[in-house]
Amino acid sequence: MSLPDAFHEIAKRVNNWGRWGADDEIGTLNLITDEVVREAAAGVRAGRRIPLALPLRQDGVQTGMIPGRVNPLHAMVQINQEIFGPGTVACSDDAVTMGLQAGTHWDALPHVSHSGRLYNGRPAGTVTAHGGAGFAGMATARHIVSRGVLLDVARARGVERLDGAHAVTPEDLEAAEELAGTRVRAGDIVLVRTGQMGLYLAGDRHGYAHPSPGLSIRTPEWFHARDAAAVANDTLTFEIFPPEIEDLWLAVHALHLVEMGMPQGQNWNLEKLSTVCGQEERYAFLLAATPEPFVGATGAPVAPVAVL
Repeated sequence: MSLPDAFHEIAKRVNNWGRWGADDEIGTLNLITDEVVREAAAGVRAGRRIPLALPLRQDGVQTGMIPGRVNPLHAMVQINQEIFGPGTVACSDDAVTMGLQAGTHWDALPHVSHSGRLYNGRPAGTVTAHGGAGFAGMATARHIVSRGVLLDVARARGVERLDGAHAVTPEDLEAAEELAGTRVRAGDIVLVRTGQMGLYLAGDRHGYAHPSPGLSIRTPEWFHARDAAAVANDTLTFEIFPPEIEDLWLAVHALHLVEMGMPQGQNWNLEKLSTVCGQEERYAFLLAATPEPFVGATGAPVAPVAVL
């Protein structure tokens, strides 16, 4: 089934191909300039550090709904082993097998394609079985540090968690901006809280996964107009799931990653951040969120930290 005309019309309006050159591989991360980072660092007041990553564990957020995306399988490969001979210092080492997008993560630009193309018009065939992403893989995002802005849509709507059928709209984002007392600006990393993470933290993995609130197909134009550098939220699928338009799956993924060249993150734990931002009455902060630099990866785990 081909993508509908409405999708292609939005795609034309948000397209960033060629904006930073034909060879560009980092898309909207170009918007994070030295000046943006200096201003973000200057905004740190209390020094409070809020971790936003979920623990990586075998009974993590993945339920098997996404084939191959396995929760971390942790094994000890050495336990107090005197590898240099008897009486020497003993070592313990670990190994992990996991889906790179299993926990709190960033999606790299080649994570999805549509109409045979990736960001900047590159062929989808540049992602191969042996080499992974040959263009714009996760390792090209060498450092992701910027001003973060929490748009607490759930709190702005007066609820702990949005209903599973709620598609977050531009109007929701603007209401959350009003609550935050700030405006998303060029180079910001936007964190959208729906409250869905509360289900997972309460032990309901399946309820967390589906049905899920998430971003509407109307929101990419809003982020494009604000020149956001990246967007992350507290859900498994990022966009509303099931989709708001029947059979139009992962449309927001395609608009963000392919058309805009904008990374997006999922499974971010924004619960404590929501509480602290409310206490401090500040919803903007320095955000350090550099992914693990797996070469050729279409996504990677990240352990973000917000500093207020």
